[in-house]
Amino acid sequence: MSTGWKVATAVRWIIGGGIVAYPTEAVFGLGCNPSDPLAVARLLAIKRRPVDRGLILVAARRAQLDPWLQPLPDRLEQRLQRGWPGPTTWLVPAAADCPGWLTGQHTTLAVRVSAHPLVKALCERLGGALVSTSANRHHQPPARSVLGVQLRFAADIDYILSGPLGGRQQPTTIRDLVSGQTVRP
Repeated sequence: MSTGWKVATAVRWIIGGGIVAYPTEAVFGLGCNPSDPLAVARLLAIKRRPVDRGLILVAARRAQLDPWLQPLPDRLEQRLQRGWPGPTTWLVPAAADCPGWLTGQHTTLAVRVSAHPLVKALCERLGGALVSTSANRHHQPPARSVLGVQLRFAADIDYILSGPLGGRQQPTTIRDLVSGQTVRP
């Protein structure tokens, strides 16, 4: 199956409320439609992750994140753009109507414009951002291969988009946009 077909299949599952595993910069991720509260609730249940922790959204380009974020002053927008596309996840002030199932107990939303080709292809084909959380149960090591995803989640998820990881050894850096502080190196 070609990459295009695999991406199209993954997107069909996402649009239909499914949970998809896919390679990211360092580990496999689990994703779903961020606008679908039932899909997000299912994803959190699969991971055994509390909703108050919040989630990450990934995108192929900055504009795909606009519906979820507050408008930013130029200096913060420039700071944001310096780390993208690439392995930096930013905590950005969330839009007033951003759902709590994405932000958790926070007033910010974790977002990233990825340079990973399959993440970019997924988001472009989907036409928007995608929930992205590591393929692991809460407080367990994340999967770094298709086999690792299958062993952890075979009965729980709808589709695995196979492909190579992005070559990073550690998950993406998380930084607070307003303060500039690193939250996770």
